[in-house]
Amino acid sequence: MSSAKVKNSNQYNTAKLWQIGLFTLNNTSTNLHMFVLGFVTYYATGIAGLAVMLVSSLLMAARLFDGIIDPAIGFIIDKTEGKFGKFTPLIVIGNIISAGTILIIYNVTHHLPEGTQFLFFTAMLIVNKIGYSLQTSVTKAAQTVLTNDPKQRPLYAIFDGIYNAALFTGGQIFVSAFLMAKHGGFNLGLFTELNSYGLLLSAGFAVLAIVGIWSKDKKEYYGLAEEGTQTSLREYWGVIKGNRPLQMLSLSASFDKLATSIGRYSVVGVMMFGILLGDYALSGKIGLITLVPTLLITFLVVGIARKTGLKKSYISSAWIGMLSYLGLIALFLLIEPAAVSLSNIGIATIVFLVLYSLAIGFSSIPTTLVVPMIADVSDYETHKSGRYVPGMMGTIFSFIDQLVSSLAPTIVGAMVGIIGYKEKFPEVGEALTTPLFVITLLVAFGLPALCLVVSITAMKFYKLDNKEMEKIQSGIAEMKAKGKKDNKVAI
Repeated sequence: MSSAKVKNSNQYNTAKLWQIGLFTLNNTSTNLHMFVLGFVTYYATGIAGLAVMLVSSLLMAARLFDGIIDPAIGFIIDKTEGKFGKFTPLIVIGNIISAGTILIIYNVTHHLPEGTQFLFFTAMLIVNKIGYSLQTSVTKAAQTVLTNDPKQRPLYAIFDGIYNAALFTGGQIFVSAFLMAKHGGFNLGLFTELNSYGLLLSAGFAVLAIVGIWSKDKKEYYGLAEEGTQTSLREYWGVIKGNRPLQMLSLSASFDKLATSIGRYSVVGVMMFGILLGDYALSGKIGLITLVPTLLITFLVVGIARKTGLKKSYISSAWIGMLSYLGLIALFLLIEPAAVSLSNIGIATIVFLVLYSLAIGFSSIPTTLVVPMIADVSDYETHKSGRYVPGMMGTIFSFIDQLVSSLAPTIVGAMVGIIGYKEKFPEVGEALTTPLFVITLLVAFGLPALCLVVSITAMKFYKLDNKEMEKIQSGIAEMKAKGKKDNKVAI
């Protein structure tokens, strides 16, 4: 069989647009759990009575644990091949465990004796991370069976960009403009209502994601169409050591994730909008204003990625995001924060909205593009060694990602601790002191910009551009065709 024929007939496993759109909701489902749990710092310090640095350190440790267990989950994915496929069971089990522990954390912890609250809170976070990892691992690993068409893989980013923009913008509006006004602050009533809506939506999205992947979760789409891959846990280090694209993508994406994690951390939002700009409700309003530009940026970048490849779009987006964050720092050093106002729109407000839209829109693109890029790395490993180990690829990546991004709560906690916030986090309406002004600019814009610099540097050593991936997919198609031919001869 000629290479040309292989390329035209067998090289690409394509998906329907609705399948890509529905399966992408699996990431939205887990992001909803992350969003809901993102406010746990205010529950833990304000209602349960735990100390700021204790909670920040515990959240970091929980994310580290999440990363540590990921390789084991990847091993399970690669070894699993049952009646319901590799991926569907993990979506269901993971969502149930994660949702259940979130409900327990918010409804039980504060009722316990003071001496046992910390241990209980810790135990529930650990169990939560097990469920969360089960479901999130599927988002990365199943990209390999969904499609390998280089014009289709970037489409995940469009759907994910739309869903995330709606989730984080709509969610922030819901919390800042509706729940805060209704309940008068971060109290039990607010958390109960937020959890009810968030967890039900998450479950619904998980079901839709299963519908999207259902027809693809079959043996014929697993790598070289083989049974469960014979790979042991001991081989993980060998895969990491021998897969340079995995190393560089993991390092780059981890720092990009750290940048977005710091920016989206609930405490940073309070400091930026509730203190620096003096109106916490602005977080939702400005998020709504920047929603359209953010979506347009996503469409633009994905359109470019379909033509020039994922790597080029990834790096270009990181550059623009980094420069925009630096521009925001320069803006606030030149103006009074009060000049940014939606009730009296002037040059300062317009410049802020433009820079903020560019920063949020472009800095979040690499985090979205990295999911189909992990599938590229998995295909690279299949082509290189003949092993189909998407679970291993996705969870090794997650381990490194969690290792770095877990620092977000501790970094922010340490920063506010330096200026005296040791027992509680800064709250809406506090006076804007000079130390608070400096720390807010640093955590909201400075640290994300620095993280993106590291991300850009690492990607200079990532070689899987569009031309390289075309060669890899052609090679895999030839290997499959040869395997089928050999099987027929053997029979």
